[in-house]
Amino acid sequence: GDYLDAAGRETSEGYTIATSPSGITIAGASPLGVWWGTRTILQQGVLSLASSGVPSVPYGSGVDVPGWSARGMMLDAARHYYPPDFVTELCAYMSFFKQNMLHLHLSDNLWHNPNYTREQSLSLYARFRLWSDDAAVAGLNLHANESYDRATFDSIQSTCASRGVTVFPEIEAPGHALVISQWRPQLGFDGDMSLLNISHPDTLPTMKAIWGTFLPWFHTKTVSIGADEYTGPEHEYNTFVNDMNSFIGAESGKAIHNSTWVNVHQNVSIQHWEYFEDNPYYDYILNNYSVMNSNDDFYIVNKWAAPGGYLNTINLTKTFHGAPDHGYWRPYMFDQHNATDNPPVSSPYVLGSIVPLWNDYGYNATVYSEAYYAWREGIPALADKQWGGNLSDSAFPGLFSTLHSSIPAQNLDRSIPSQSDTIFNYTLAGLDSSAPDSITDASPNGYTAHTDCTVVEDSSTTAALSLSDGCSVVTPLDSKGRNYTLTLSLRVDALTNPTNATLLTGRDSVLMLTPNITLLAGGNYFRLNATVPQGTWFDLALIGRGNRTFAAVNGGEEMQFLTKMGINGVYFHWAEMAIEAPLKKLGGMNSGWEGLFKGMTLTSKA
Repeated sequence: GDYLDAAGRETSEGYTIATSPSGITIAGASPLGVWWGTRTILQQGVLSLASSGVPSVPYGSGVDVPGWSARGMMLDAARHYYPPDFVTELCAYMSFFKQNMLHLHLSDNLWHNPNYTREQSLSLYARFRLWSDDAAVAGLNLHANESYDRATFDSIQSTCASRGVTVFPEIEAPGHALVISQWRPQLGFDGDMSLLNISHPDTLPTMKAIWGTFLPWFHTKTVSIGADEYTGPEHEYNTFVNDMNSFIGAESGKAIHNSTWVNVHQNVSIQHWEYFEDNPYYDYILNNYSVMNSNDDFYIVNKWAAPGGYLNTINLTKTFHGAPDHGYWRPYMFDQHNATDNPPVSSPYVLGSIVPLWNDYGYNATVYSEAYYAWREGIPALADKQWGGNLSDSAFPGLFSTLHSSIPAQNLDRSIPSQSDTIFNYTLAGLDSSAPDSITDASPNGYTAHTDCTVVEDSSTTAALSLSDGCSVVTPLDSKGRNYTLTLSLRVDALTNPTNATLLTGRDSVLMLTPNITLLAGGNYFRLNATVPQGTWFDLALIGRGNRTFAAVNGGEEMQFLTKMGINGVYFHWAEMAIEAPLKKLGGMNSGWEGLFKGMTLTSKA
């Protein structure tokens, strides 16, 4: 009974810290509780190092207990794929602030315009992100290169769990289910193929076949069936939820989360999204249903929203002043304005809080890291309040700034340690005669590059590397995030593959000539209406400035990389892109071009 949550229940996540001249002792209700204690020690050490020059923890003891068992975020990985390493780095980031749940939204479609023809519906972007070669789901997922197979999903779950974060999987149906009705069109609801026709005799068997295939993949004790925004008959919806609950329970022993509506089994927990759909206190909690608070106060629609729509970053004001009395927000506060709509803080039916990021505008609206930047400050601010903490808005910026660079097991900012604004500077004067394959970094950082290319002299007797026959220049770095200027000094003599020539590759992006100057990032091509000269020397600068990316040739006009977003099948919107600089390799096999290289510089100025 030492560790009790806000409802007075024992929790396995509480811990005690005791410090004395003999050392630091962390005791917890479970290994997870001890893990959270180590996060506190790390944070305290970083803060004390910044303030006093010595990492220390004061003598004494204390007990820390989370108020709610579910504290986390939801990532829409259905309408925008995220690679496994991004997901696991995100878990590491969340873990440092003691969030414990990453909800992965694994199937969905872009908004289904009711004016679409059947052909348009069948071709609308819709994805199912789990890949299996099981015959029961053959044809459901046609995009294995942007999916998670079982080994990959196992690794994601295990890596996140090793840092205290549970991956909470969701397969969405019977609404937002266009990917299923594209697979089996006969299951689509008449008039809206994004809904399943529950009354069709094959709908429930199909959903059971899908869940039967993937339930063994999931490590968590609870899964989400989505079941959001279904506008078909209510009685059929209730039948669907109850049948799926019985099936999943019998098949795996797992419980389910569900979205909205009533008259479903009492052991089904509800995820509340918006008040125009339901009132979580009066509809569910007073009827003894457990509820997850995902109210849209903290919704993010990634990249863009119409005026008056959802924000693109977490609303920190609502975090620190989101209570009806303008005090700290807590997970039991579903309504930030009317206290009578909220249960008591001690309600055992409040599971906690999961805050969603939606990719309503699809795969080309953002690169992977833009999801992180949408949450960068929001995760620590929310995590404090989801736990039950009292960090003030005035104290937050300084603490976050101090802690951020020390968050372990991730580098989502793609930062690079540097002793000056110049991160590296490669010139051919840096070629080491004793090691002809090495290019010395002229900056203080010593990021030596290596090459297997031949040194030649051009017509002006300037030394250069000949980029041909598959040779390359390789750096010890791979990617640079906001802010940067990367400058290449090149002469392109031939484009052997004029629509697919690769200048420079990195972890997050590729600089190309197609023949236009192009960045490939997040699986999408972003092209400028400009080319580089051939047969003559030029400097190509790539500039990342905040959430925008530019290129310039020979110090000329900066040209911005933009994306063309489709908005709900009605109109297009051009938006900025924040693309990391590719740093790993210049040239290489099948690069599609030949020419000369004279130098490359990277600075943190933009």
